[in-house]
Amino acid sequence: MEIYLDHSATTPLCPEALRAMEGVLTENYGNPSAVHAKGAQARDAITDARRAVASALGVAPAEIYFSHSGTLANNTAVFGAASARKKRGGRIVTTALEHPSVARCMDALEAQGFEVVRLTPAPEGGFSPEALMNAVNDRTVLVSAMLVNNETGAVNPVEYIAPAVRRANAPALIHIDAIQGFGKLPFRPARIGADLVTVSAHKVHGPKGVGALYVRKGVHLNNYVYGGGQESGLFSGTENVAGIAGFGAAVRALPDAKAQLAVMLRRRQFLLEKLSAYPQIAVNSPAGGLPYIVNFSVPGIPSQVLINFLSSRGIYVSAGSACKKGHRSEVLTAMGLPPERIDSAIRVSMSRYTTEEELSAFAEAVGEAVRSVRTKL
Repeated sequence: MEIYLDHSATTPLCPEALRAMEGVLTENYGNPSAVHAKGAQARDAITDARRAVASALGVAPAEIYFSHSGTLANNTAVFGAASARKKRGGRIVTTALEHPSVARCMDALEAQGFEVVRLTPAPEGGFSPEALMNAVNDRTVLVSAMLVNNETGAVNPVEYIAPAVRRANAPALIHIDAIQGFGKLPFRPARIGADLVTVSAHKVHGPKGVGALYVRKGVHLNNYVYGGGQESGLFSGTENVAGIAGFGAAVRALPDAKAQLAVMLRRRQFLLEKLSAYPQIAVNSPAGGLPYIVNFSVPGIPSQVLINFLSSRGIYVSAGSACKKGHRSEVLTAMGLPPERIDSAIRVSMSRYTTEEELSAFAEAVGEAVRSVRTKL
């Protein structure tokens, strides 16, 4: 039996998404920019998906723009907002825990002369509201923070961002990278005052290669992708109609986030109880984090060694650290974890399809590694 526990990296297609995509690929294959009937059918498929994503976020369909990836949506939000507002100030506030699709944008903006303030995590995993209040001033043009951290599941208190912006009388736009939290946490941009929100299909059992950006009505972004002007000029390039249709179908198939969250809390507790049999294991995820993600370390077993051990048994997880050319996880480093714990971290990420039987088999395999691999190193 294969056990896939790397859903934060990507999820398998749900049946609903697959059916929607097959229909487009075999029958509704027109270019949505074409003026004939086949083009109109393709446009209708995009419209239906736009409505589905908009409904899930509680926004207007006209505020949803489809991109060719979550990374492109994040880049467009960050660079577009900074460029549009740069005459009104030079400070950007973000966190030290961002995904590379935001973090590397911040590095580039810093090189261009922007002042980038990176909030470090508080003990509970997210940024400190007090630190946020101190960081935002009247020259802040953008505040960008992820809703859920992709490595640890830490949830940022993003509801404090809009009050901080108002308090400082800042001209800032608020961007939320909700790619890991979309469909898993009850979330509405209007409730927290977000101007920009990014989501991605392949984290919710949709296809790869499709993202979406919510842009609040009245907000202007400077675009930097030029071409045929698709998606109101924000994301030029022929639309991935099959992928967009699959995205919409996957979103419509999502269970109620609040009810499913209760289920996943029980799944996480079940896994943690199984892992507690091995006192060597140290859990890195905060107790109040998204229960779909459990990051833990087995000191004495390097991440890649444990991943290979599990993979040979048909169990698939990912590393909690990017051990490439000696580079450790920026997230776990920012959390202040010691090097040995960072270098032995792995991430288990579940979906609504994950079963207790799978988690039990995974925990048993980890125990086998603790008893055999760890003693040999």
